[in-house]
Amino acid sequence: MVKRASNFALLAVGALLAACLAGSYLIHDNSASGSAKRTEGASPSSPVDQRLLQTAQQLASAADTPEEQVLAREALGLADHEVDQAFATRLREAAAAGAPKSGPLKDLADRIGQLQARIKSDQARIANLTKASASNAAAADQLELSNAQLALDQDELEDAQQDLARQGGDEHARLQRALQEHEAEHHAAQTAKPAVSERTVTLAEQIQAWLSLRDRQQQLESAQQQAHDKAARMSRAHEALEKLINKQPASDAGAGSEAADSSENSDAAETAHILDRLRHLSDQRKSLTELDRRIQDVQQLAGVYNRWEAVVESRSLGLLRLLLRSLAAVLAIVMVAMLLGRAIRHAFGAQTDRKRLHQLRVMATLGVQLVAVVLIVLIVFGPPTQISTIIGLTTAGLTVALKDFIVAFFGWFALLGKNGIRVGDWVEINGVSGEVIEIGVLKTVLLEMGNWASTGHPTGRRVAFVNSFALEGHYFNFSTAGQWLWDELEVTLPATGDPYQTARQIRETVERETEADATEAEREWERVTRQYGTRPFSAKPAVDLQPSVNGLSVVVRYITHAPQRYQVKSRLFTAIVDVLHRRAESTTLS
Repeated sequence: MVKRASNFALLAVGALLAACLAGSYLIHDNSASGSAKRTEGASPSSPVDQRLLQTAQQLASAADTPEEQVLAREALGLADHEVDQAFATRLREAAAAGAPKSGPLKDLADRIGQLQARIKSDQARIANLTKASASNAAAADQLELSNAQLALDQDELEDAQQDLARQGGDEHARLQRALQEHEAEHHAAQTAKPAVSERTVTLAEQIQAWLSLRDRQQQLESAQQQAHDKAARMSRAHEALEKLINKQPASDAGAGSEAADSSENSDAAETAHILDRLRHLSDQRKSLTELDRRIQDVQQLAGVYNRWEAVVESRSLGLLRLLLRSLAAVLAIVMVAMLLGRAIRHAFGAQTDRKRLHQLRVMATLGVQLVAVVLIVLIVFGPPTQISTIIGLTTAGLTVALKDFIVAFFGWFALLGKNGIRVGDWVEINGVSGEVIEIGVLKTVLLEMGNWASTGHPTGRRVAFVNSFALEGHYFNFSTAGQWLWDELEVTLPATGDPYQTARQIRETVERETEADATEAEREWERVTRQYGTRPFSAKPAVDLQPSVNGLSVVVRYITHAPQRYQVKSRLFTAIVDVLHRRAESTTLS
């Protein structure tokens, strides 16, 4: 089952690799793209529709290649020219509309007219007084008074104009302000610096740039549709205005000839009415011409967006090819790593000593996987730019990840020190007792011993400990030079005979048998106690007489070599049995 899953994964990676390579080879620049239409509302503060210009400015800020910047400047020029034509039409229509005919707005307009006439009269008076003030002191006083009156009249005129504009009666002034704001914004947009082209070296950068181009392509499609919609609306307005104009020429021409023929017989009012109608017809003809120009600008703008979209689509397809090649490189690395892993398992699986080569196989597999991961990271994110930061972070990460190995390495030095352990010592580490058979750089190996209180025989198991126990944990070394330990044995005394005499003989026998070991142990312990300033230890045997179920028992404690404790105990039992046997014979004879 595992082998089948591994084969399926390898086949899947191979299929994806082939698909990426085929897609990178077959992709061309004529693929069809869908459209995402977005509608933007007109700005409520502007009397002229500037949505096309705002869209062109937004797209121009994203142009990041020389070819796109040329198209962006062309689109900005066409959109700005269309807005200028719209402002010109609105300004002319506002000027032709004249002052309001009735109501509060008419009163404000009349007041503005009176103030303008008064200001003109003040300026003429000031000009005359300026000439006369050079030779007449009274004229100089009158000049100062007239200047003050002119300033007052100008302030009053400005206030009246503001009132008229606030109440919507001065459309021409409102259009003038909007035109000034538009010119200032257009100048700021033209002086803005173009965006810098994005890097497309790594896989992450290619994905980000491709998504950005796809979004820009959708914006261009929406802007092109917006231009087509506006051209259609203006075409309908053009047709309606043209029909309206076509109904007027006959009557207006007749009226014009009638005015020429009866110029001597008609009154002035009729002539003024005819002139007003002719001027209105002329304004409509101008509006029709300007509408034609605006339609032409908008259609050209849609064509610019179409060419711009083709450029962006070509770049998008080029990035898609790069992206597929990067993905193909990643999949190739994954496939090679999987094949090398199989080859390593096959090569080491053919060996007879699999236990010895298992670690080498695991290390080789991990090495291949690590190299594959590093190569994939380089393809996805690229080589690191902040070398010092990367080294610092890598060092910190390795310190945390390899903390146990670092502590074990320094623990090895502690174990090799004066108060450490040596091969052959009997120690207890984390509750496991045994003889030290290896002290490595990273680990210490014990030959485990059985229960100290029973036999102390080796169990045959090797137990390995990381050397960090020398710094972080506790360990017990039962060895000086002779590996001494206290052992004990218990003997039940017979009911006959003097127990005290028997216990004394047993103690003398044990002292005689262990005298050499006790003397040597006291000498070694004396060196240790003298170094640390503690009192010396006595290694003489101790005998305790204790009651038991069957009578009295003798418990003997004595010092012995740890590796020889079993042999010493056997020898002592033999000697004690001889003592008991002689005591029994002497009791029988007596």
